[in-house]
Amino acid sequence: MKNTLCLIGALLLTGCAAQPAKQDRSAFLAAAPRSILVVPVVNKSLDVDAPNYVLATLPIPLAEKGYYVYPVNTTKYVLEQEGFYEGERIHQQNPADLAKLFDADAVLYVTINRWDAKYALITTAVTVEIEYRMTGRDGAEIWREKQTMVYQPQNNNSGSPIVSLIAAAINAAITRAAPNYMPLTQMANNQAFITGRNPLPDGPYRPSERK
Repeated sequence: MKNTLCLIGALLLTGCAAQPAKQDRSAFLAAAPRSILVVPVVNKSLDVDAPNYVLATLPIPLAEKGYYVYPVNTTKYVLEQEGFYEGERIHQQNPADLAKLFDADAVLYVTINRWDAKYALITTAVTVEIEYRMTGRDGAEIWREKQTMVYQPQNNNSGSPIVSLIAAAINAAITRAAPNYMPLTQMANNQAFITGRNPLPDGPYRPSERK
């Protein structure tokens, strides 16, 4: 339980530190999107699996915020039938054309800037850095956000410095060998869309809070 609280605390502090100034929401409110098309992710990291992990985590917080989200696998399939296989090429297309193809009110573009685990002495820092950009039906940008999340395991104090060093080295090696990016990715999405400084306004399908 203590380790879980440390992880959550570290993620929250990192997310808050990465928050930019509050944005003007007038363009978003004017567009008043009801449906959001999430297109394939651009991956600037060296991990070829990163886009699949990120794409899989995007619909849930958007739906919780009250928007209809086109199924990401169906979207990917339809775009491939149109000859668009790579995220970079899709992001270069006219946003208005993509919105029209699916009859979507908004298009969400996501770019992975960092997705790595760096080992230093007896600790490993796992980092994800994700950029989000949304355009309206006419192709104009209506929202933008960026999140950087870092997780660095805390050393357990066993009372013995030698034992603590050995445990820290083992934990760092495990983290480096098989880093778990999913909690960081989910936290980044939640910060971007729901709990951060520039969250999306509530969508039309968000259930009213019942007392």
